[in-house]
Amino acid sequence: MVLGSGLPRVDVHVAFLQVDLEDFQITPALSKCLDDLLLIAAFMPVHDQELPGLSILLLSSLRDYNEPCVQCSDVNWGLTDEGKFYCKSCHNVIERTKEVLVSDAIPNTKIQSLSKGLRKKKKIDKGWEWYVCEGFQYILKKQAEALQKLGVCPRMKDEILCCFWRCYLQKSKQAYCPRPVNDTPLELVVSDSATDVDSEPERVSPFDLSSFTESDIDLQTECSFGQISSVDRTSETMSVYSGSIDGSSYVLKRTKGNMRMSMPMTLSFCYMALLWLKEPVTLSDLLRFVAEGHIPYINAFQYFPEEIKLYGLDLKIFRVESWPEYEEVHNKMLELAAFLDLPRFPAITDSCFLHPDMLCIKYLMEANLPDELHSWTCRVVKKTGVGETNFLTLDAENESARKANYDILSVAIIIVVLKLLLLLNDQYEWVLSNFAEERNKKNKEGRLWFDFRKWYKVVKTCMDIEQKKLAEERARCLWKCETPLFYSAKQKAATLKKRQMILSLQRQFGALTDSPQVTEKQSPSSFQLTWDEENPDGSCFHGHSLEGFLQEKGNLHRPMNPEYWLCTVKLCNKKVCGHLAHYKEGDFSKSYQFILNLFSFLLRVDVSLIHEEVCLIEHKLFNARLHKKSKKQSKPKEVEIPKAPGNTG
Repeated sequence: MVLGSGLPRVDVHVAFLQVDLEDFQITPALSKCLDDLLLIAAFMPVHDQELPGLSILLLSSLRDYNEPCVQCSDVNWGLTDEGKFYCKSCHNVIERTKEVLVSDAIPNTKIQSLSKGLRKKKKIDKGWEWYVCEGFQYILKKQAEALQKLGVCPRMKDEILCCFWRCYLQKSKQAYCPRPVNDTPLELVVSDSATDVDSEPERVSPFDLSSFTESDIDLQTECSFGQISSVDRTSETMSVYSGSIDGSSYVLKRTKGNMRMSMPMTLSFCYMALLWLKEPVTLSDLLRFVAEGHIPYINAFQYFPEEIKLYGLDLKIFRVESWPEYEEVHNKMLELAAFLDLPRFPAITDSCFLHPDMLCIKYLMEANLPDELHSWTCRVVKKTGVGETNFLTLDAENESARKANYDILSVAIIIVVLKLLLLLNDQYEWVLSNFAEERNKKNKEGRLWFDFRKWYKVVKTCMDIEQKKLAEERARCLWKCETPLFYSAKQKAATLKKRQMILSLQRQFGALTDSPQVTEKQSPSSFQLTWDEENPDGSCFHGHSLEGFLQEKGNLHRPMNPEYWLCTVKLCNKKVCGHLAHYKEGDFSKSYQFILNLFSFLLRVDVSLIHEEVCLIEHKLFNARLHKKSKKQSKPKEVEIPKAPGNTG
């Protein structure tokens, strides 16, 4: 059908549609019918067979010509076989004509299509042209919105995080600069003789995606990523096997001074913004919220708009199959702060939540330890100087200043206090427990003494239950995206069918094994372990007294324990060893190991990180006496270091 009045030509085949041009009288009702007829014809399916017929002028031309007849002044026009206009009232023929291609068939025939545009297969939709930094921007936006739902300051997303992100894009020359690096074509395959500032870029194979495959279907494309590429969008010399324009350059080795974005760095951005606002969220809390699913991280690319197609090497960038590590996120945050040339962060004072005096209260409550320990932690903080503003405040420009881990620092202080009072050498703490147990039996009405043995049993039982729940939750974690990844119409049906089959099998096996139904996601909390002081079974130790561990000298209370053992006599060189101290489980007492494991579970960090912080606090606490010992080659009188429980180096 040929569309008149400058309209485009469409391919339609209307079967058994007979047109008698002599019988048409253009009325308002007929005009509406013509509109409906044209709309139906435009969406009718295309048939493979072609029938002989006639290409006629659209009947809407009659409706558009509304001039009255010069003889009878009537508006009642029709079309002759030659395509001329004539008045049906007086049969006056005028010179206005339309080109009509007439075949051998009579007018009352089926319509043949001349245009075959819609018979061509629709090209695969590649979506928007997008850069990797745009993908990370969507993820950062979702993470910031999730943190706002948890109650952080509304300024965090639009003012702080957005400012950091724009500064990063400008510093890395990805945006807000005269010539972004994304506009420069990059050869994926580099010659062997090429050298770089740091090292030679590695060769990237588009098929090196074995660790990211999903049953060999979700990640395959119709032509092994080759046909669906962005070569025509950037440069013919550039081998691109990704949905993004610059995805290939991101899998190359990072050169010196290049802060390449990654999924852990999104959390570094969020933590840096939280730290700038001094929000009551530690890094361990942030990572725990990620693990519990309150903050998008695993399969975060499913929040991308539908127009952003993700495949090939993009999955090496945005898809993660491991939990974020505390040390990596923290170190990336420090590198980011230095890279962005950020000024000194807002000061961490004693009234701030991140100050050790405040955080120690939280972890004492969560570990079910007596409240009286807080006065001792405050004394250790003051003695070691770790509560000073200059020590706690992040200053990226001062490279010599140590960057504090606020949560690890606080639990290390608690462990040092427990060693001061209980020694934790697998002997002294049990002797004190015997005295406390006998005293509590005799004096049930008074304030109970802290019984380390009873506390150990209660906390260990609760921790074992929570650790089992955590292991089950992580085992049920779906690393694969809930939405299947497919990039062609041919794959879509097969992928959806396989996913439906997998879900059906999971339901059937779940019914056979009577597996518990997955509970709804609980609201996030700052505490993992809670203890009820009104519980009649006496499982809460917050109000217990430390009287059995102390002795009064003058106006001060001092520990009855005259000894203290150091975890390590000499700290290592961090630039050489990578750590200040090394942790080997067999070198330390069981009580000390249990305390480390407890706080390791609460913070979801490695035991060695806490042990290293404990060693640092100990050397700060006994620094003067250790130096005095090294100068005079004699042991200090008030500090004794037994050989048995400690590590000698």
